[in-house]
Amino acid sequence: MSGDHFHVHGPHDHAVEHAGHGGDDFASQIAVMTAILATVGALFSYQGGATQNDAMLHKNQAAILKTEAANQWAYYQSKGNKQNMAELGAVLTSDEHRNKFEDDVARYKAEKEEIKKKAEALEEKVKAEDELSEASMHVHHRWAQAMTAIQIAISLAAITLLTRKKWLKYGAWGTAAFGAALAALAIAHI
Repeated sequence: MSGDHFHVHGPHDHAVEHAGHGGDDFASQIAVMTAILATVGALFSYQGGATQNDAMLHKNQAAILKTEAANQWAYYQSKGNKQNMAELGAVLTSDEHRNKFEDDVARYKAEKEEIKKKAEALEEKVKAEDELSEASMHVHHRWAQAMTAIQIAISLAAITLLTRKKWLKYGAWGTAAFGAALAALAIAHI
C-alpha cells in the first residue's frame, strides 16, 4: 500500500496472516490424536466384522451338518422299520422262508450300526462348529467393545478441543488405552 491510503485488516485477514506463525499446539495435538484413534478404530471395526463373519460361517456349517445328521437318523429309522418288517415276516412265515427274513434282519442291524456311527459323527461335528461359532462371537464382542471405547475416546477428544480442558485429553487417552486392552483380549481370544 502506498502511504496515502489507510488499510484496515479484518479478523480473518489477521488469522490467515499469522496462521503459519506459532499455531495452536493444543488443537494440533488433539487433531493428531483423533486421526490416530480413527485409524485404530477402523482396524478394530474390520477385525470385529471379520470375527462376526467367522461366527456366521461356523453357525451355517453347523446347520448344514445338523441337516445331514437328521437325514442319517431318518435313514436309520427307515432301516429300523424294514428290520421290524423282516422280524415280523420271520415270525409269520414258514420255516423255508424264515431264513431269508432272518438274513434281512441281520443285514438291517448291521446297516443301522453304520448309519448310527455316521449320524453320531455328524452330531459331533455340529457340536464343534457351534463351539467355534460361539468362540468367534465372543471375540467379535470384544472387538465391538474395543471399537466402542475408541469411539468414546474420539468423542472425548472432540469435547477436549471445544472446552480446552487438558484433563479431558487424559480421559480420552485412558479410554483409548482401555479400548486397546479390550483389543488385546480379543487377539488372545479371552
